[in-house]
Formats: sequence, C-alpha cells, structure tokens
Amino acid sequence: MMVWRRTVFLAPLGLAALLAALAAPLVTTAARPSPQQAPAVRPSAQQAPAAWPLVAWKPVPNNPVFAGTGRDTWDRKIRERGYILAGDDGIFHLWYTGYAGDRPATMSLGHATSPDGVHWARDPENPIFSGSWVEDMCVVRRDGTYFMFAEGKNDIAHLLTSADGRKWTDHGSLDIRKTDGTPIDPGPYGTPTAWFENGTWYLFYERGDQGIWLATSTDLKVWTNVQNDPVIAMGPEPYDKAAVAVNQVVQRDGFYYAFYHANSQRPWKDWTTCVARSRDLVHWEKYPGNPIIQNNCSSAILVRTPQGEDRLYTMHPDVKVFVPK
Repeated sequence: MMVWRRTVFLAPLGLAALLAALAAPLVTTAARPSPQQAPAVRPSAQQAPAAWPLVAWKPVPNNPVFAGTGRDTWDRKIRERGYILAGDDGIFHLWYTGYAGDRPATMSLGHATSPDGVHWARDPENPIFSGSWVEDMCVVRRDGTYFMFAEGKNDIAHLLTSADGRKWTDHGSLDIRKTDGTPIDPGPYGTPTAWFENGTWYLFYERGDQGIWLATSTDLKVWTNVQNDPVIAMGPEPYDKAAVAVNQVVQRDGFYYAFYHANSQRPWKDWTTCVARSRDLVHWEKYPGNPIIQNNCSSAILVRTPQGEDRLYTMHPDVKVFVPK
C-alpha cells in the first residue's frame, strides 16, 4: 500500500530529475507457481483450480458516499474513475474529476479527504489543478512522488506528477509505440492504468473501450506494446461484448487481478464492474461469474484500509462503497 505523508511543499522538479531519484523497485515479482508435480492421489495447489477472491461484495447502507454538488459549482457533476489512497496517518485521499455543464470546455481535478473513507470533505483549494483536461485518473505513489496517469482532452492519456498530491505538473501526452517501435495509430487511448514492478512500468489502456492493450516503459517517456493486439478483448460473453476498460491492477496470492468496467450494448447504457486475473500481466482469465457489480456502478478500485480491510469503491457516476460479503 502506498503511504500518504504530511510533507512540506517541495520545489517543482522536472520529470528527468524525478526519474533519476527513483531507482529502487516498489514491489517484488509475484511468486511463480512451481513446476507441475508428478501425478499423485491429490493434485497439488498449483494443479488445482485456484479460488477467486475479491469477487463477492455488498453495498454499505449509506451509498453514495460522494457525488457532484448538484449546484452551480465547478464540480456540479463528477464522472469516470476517481482514485483513493489510504495512508498510515489514517486519512483517505480521493482525487476526482469535476465539471459544471453537460458539454464542458474542460475537466478539472478535485481532491477530498476522509477520516473513515465514508464521510468526505472537499479540499478548500479545489479545483487543485485546471491547467489541462484531467479525467479518469490512476494514482501511483512511489518514493515520495505521486504519478497520475489520466485522460486528457479527446481521451489522450497523459502523465502528471506531484510531491504532495495537491500541486501537480503536467508532463504531456504518453508516447506509445507498436512492437516495432512505430507510433500507434491515431485516435484515442484512454483509461490509463499503471503498475510498477522490478524497474518496469506497465500501462494498460483502451482504445474507444474496444479492448485493453498493454505497453511497458523503463523511463516513463516511451511506451512499447507487448503485443499489438489487446491482452483483454471484448466478449465472447454478452456482458462485455460491447466495451471493456481496466480501472486497477492489484496483486494477491500469486495472481494479478484487474478490475475492469464493461458494457453489453451500444449505444452504451448501464456499465458493470468485472474482474480478470493473470500470472504474468499478459495472459488473462475472466471471472466466470462476471459481472461482480451491476446497476451502472463502474470504474471500480480496491482500497486496503489502515485496519487491513478490503473495500471496493465504484466511482461512476458517483462514489459508492462495497464491503466483502
């Protein structure tokens, strides 16, 4: 779990200086299963089908816990994926996208805090960033720096950084290449979701919600696809035959789990929350019981509370909390 610190505001650093300070890896490689054992009376744990954690949830009674103001403010409405980190100071921090009208000229970044992850107070400095379009963000904290991967205007992913989680610098659009090093085809590439492991950044992104691609980078400057086809495709089941996009990747008991939102039809109607898992971040298996949450609750992220409890927050069209059944 990334840790929130009460830091004094630092002088802004360029991206190159930030990268030079970040040599130590954040997490270790997931434990790989041992080679298949010889036939025995009972199968080994590696041979037996693994149970699916993180798939059974129930809503708390006082949902939604956070929403747009509904008034004439910059955040009359909120949308898409927000992000929550819970720190060792016991405070939950929420970053969210706010906008005022049905066809906004821009999307701005807001911040809110909570002592319990349920009752939220908006930051008095909101919006904390409005220098460029910020929507559908993923926040990673590493070695004292916050990295925000977000959609910009026209669903083009970009990178922002911050020393304190409140003052942000935009480093521009992500440069994503095909496996041969040439740029990906023109068009949107959004819902960026980052994972860092052993000196490598992994970026999951969608193109018009028509599939989920994976690119990697060691310098946060150039990203290269691991393959030119999606690593998670739409369908064939009806629930995600029209749209898929990853919201978060977590690691648990030797597997990576991807929470993703999906739709069964176009024009899009009610979004759902689904789960897939992988041993290597490339080959994914969808949960047979998908979707795990319905009723237009999407853009989900898992949060481990300071007390060590799991919660699932869905962020669109408002923030709802789910706890394990």
